[in-house]
Amino acid sequence: MQQPHLTFFCELEPDALTALFSDASVVETLLELQAAVSLGLIDLCPERAAVVQALNRVGIPVVAWLLLPKAEGYWANADNAPQMVTRYAEFRVWTARYALRWAGVAIDVEPPYAEVRAAMQGHVAGLLPRWGRRALDGERHDRATSIYATLIDQMRLDGHTVESYQLPFIVDERRAGARLLQRLLGLVDLRVDREVLMLYTSVMPSVGPGLLWSYARDAQGIGVGSTGGGVDDFAPLDWEALARDLRLACRWSAALYVFSLEGCVRQGFLGRLVNFDWETPEPVPELAARRVLWARRVWRAVLWGGAHPAVPLAGLLGVVWICRWLTRPLRRRTRR
Repeated sequence: MQQPHLTFFCELEPDALTALFSDASVVETLLELQAAVSLGLIDLCPERAAVVQALNRVGIPVVAWLLLPKAEGYWANADNAPQMVTRYAEFRVWTARYALRWAGVAIDVEPPYAEVRAAMQGHVAGLLPRWGRRALDGERHDRATSIYATLIDQMRLDGHTVESYQLPFIVDERRAGARLLQRLLGLVDLRVDREVLMLYTSVMPSVGPGLLWSYARDAQGIGVGSTGGGVDDFAPLDWEALARDLRLACRWSAALYVFSLEGCVRQGFLGRLVNFDWETPEPVPELAARRVLWARRVWRAVLWGGAHPAVPLAGLLGVVWICRWLTRPLRRRTRR
């Protein structure tokens, strides 16, 4: 088996970022792994530029992972497409000012930060009116999708490879020909050079391995984790869980992304990956994968029905007519 190519997400404030890469062992290990870094651009400060310059000098590829202030949604979504365009324009100026080199540019598609935090705190009911307005406003979603498509075209004209980080459920919407979930949550389906599905088993530990196995076959790149870091509040994976996820994921893709670099360093995982045995057999989580598969089939049926309401309505009317036709003789006997 060819060893997969690893990219580590890194999402740190300037001081913590500088401290992380001031550790020579971190840089040496990344070089030994021939790994890349997807650097979260939570700001465009001189300290962050200095880290990129240092990585450029030693030959570690760096992907520019575009992010916004949390007040503007943090991740890319249908609500902040204009802000993301502005952010990219600022990024171009910043890149030129510090002569930075990039292995690519990344767009992370997730619901607005404030909504994710509210949902994680159990305040879903308060989000329903907002989700409902989005679901009914197809034109707004179309405009945002168009803005992102134009932005991606500009990125490519600037010479960048473009990748996206997507929630896995986007795959089911495509197959169903639907956009219900996108419109509800403000997600956008992007056409990029590489789509990375975020298959983090730490989010749902009980079914996480099955979810990873089920969706991995549809992924161009696979994100595993979380080992801790960023804005993630879930319990981080231990070494055994991370090793399991890497071995499962590498059966489907050679492009593996680990969230996060700082979490791996903190837990002592980074050095252990140097001599990681990719060939060790990992049992397929068959039971969990079957449960996920059936849930996906039901979900796709619901999505398809929502996207083509005339068909299930016609089917329902047909069933009613057949039932009435079959029971007609019984009704006649009852009248007699």
